[in-house]
Amino acid sequence: MSRIIVGMSGGVDSAVTAHLLRMAGHEVIGVTLKTWVRADGGESRCCEIDDARASADRLGIPYYVLNCAEDFRTKVVMPWAREYAQGRTPNPCVDCNRVLKWDGLLRAARDLGAQCVATGHYARVLRGNNGRYTVRMADQTARDQTYMLYRLTQDQLAMTLMPLGGLTKDEVRRIAAEAGIPVAAKADSQEICFVTEGNYADFIENELDAEVPPPGNFVDEQGRVLGRHKGILHYTVGQRKHLGLAMGVPVFVREIRPETDEVVIAENEALFRTSILCDDLNFMSMEEPAPGAGFSARVKIRYQHRGEEAGVTMLEDGRCRVDFASPVRAPAPGQSAVFYDLEGCVIGGGKIIR
Repeated sequence: MSRIIVGMSGGVDSAVTAHLLRMAGHEVIGVTLKTWVRADGGESRCCEIDDARASADRLGIPYYVLNCAEDFRTKVVMPWAREYAQGRTPNPCVDCNRVLKWDGLLRAARDLGAQCVATGHYARVLRGNNGRYTVRMADQTARDQTYMLYRLTQDQLAMTLMPLGGLTKDEVRRIAAEAGIPVAAKADSQEICFVTEGNYADFIENELDAEVPPPGNFVDEQGRVLGRHKGILHYTVGQRKHLGLAMGVPVFVREIRPETDEVVIAENEALFRTSILCDDLNFMSMEEPAPGAGFSARVKIRYQHRGEEAGVTMLEDGRCRVDFASPVRAPAPGQSAVFYDLEGCVIGGGKIIR
C-alpha cells in the first residue's frame, strides 16, 4: 500500500481516479490546486473546490486545498496573454501541467509523506527499456490527453500514476455512479479554465491594457491591402469566421505579422504546409538527439489533429525541423508539435515558431 496524492479538479475523472486507487488498497489524499477565481468570485473548471470536497467526503478520504493563484497568474496566464497578443496561438494547459500542476502536486506529496501523485488524465505512464519515462496514448483515442502532457519531465513522470488510460468515459461515469460519487453526471469542461466568459480577446485586453496591439490591415499574399482589422489578437491562423471581408470566395487567416500588425488573408489551399520549425523542445522516451540526427514520428500539431507521418531533424541551435509526408493544414506559431512513435508513446515535442 502506498500513500498517493490525487489532483482533484472537481470533475468526475479525478474523483474516479481517487476511488480506483482507494479500492486498490492505497491511502489516498485529495488535493485541489486553487488557480483562478473569476471577477464574480466563481471558480474555474480546473478547481471547483465544493465539488471536489463533496467527492472526497463521499469517498472518505482527506482533502486539502492549496492556493496557487499568484503562481498561476504569473507563470501561466500572463505568458499566455502576451504570446497571444503577439499573434501566436499558445496552449496554456501544456505549460500549466509542467510549471504549476505537477510542481504543486509533488510539493504536496513531499509535505504529506506520499510516494507518488495521480491524475485523471486519459493516458498511461510507461517506463521503457532504456529507463526513461513517457506517456502512451489512451485506449480510447478520442479521449487521449497525451498531447497536453508532452512537457512533463522525467522526475515528474517517475512519481506519476494515471489509472484511466484503459477506460472509456462511459465506463468512468458508470464507476462514479456505482460509487455514489456526486459528480458522476457532471458535464466536461470545453474552454480554457480561466476564460470563463466573453472571448480570448476581451480577456487579454482586460489583462494587458497598454500592451494590446492596435488595429491594422488585412493584406493578401502579395501585400495588397484588403481592409482593416480590429487588432491581431482577434485572429488565429486558419480562422474563417468574423473576418468581415467580402471576397467572393471563402478566405482564411494564413499568417499573422506582429511586427507590422498585418493579418494575411488567402484561400484554403494556401494554408497547407510541408514543414515547420520548432523550439523549446522536451524529450520523453529518448534523450534529446544530437544536432544533425533525425528520426521518424507521427506528429500532431494541435490537440484534435490525428497526426501525420513526418521526419524530424535536429538543428545546430537546439531547434528542430519537421518535414511532413503529406501537407498539414494551418500550423500556427505558438502551438505545440508532439512526436509519437508507432506504439502511440510520446517521443517528445516542441513549440512551433515558423
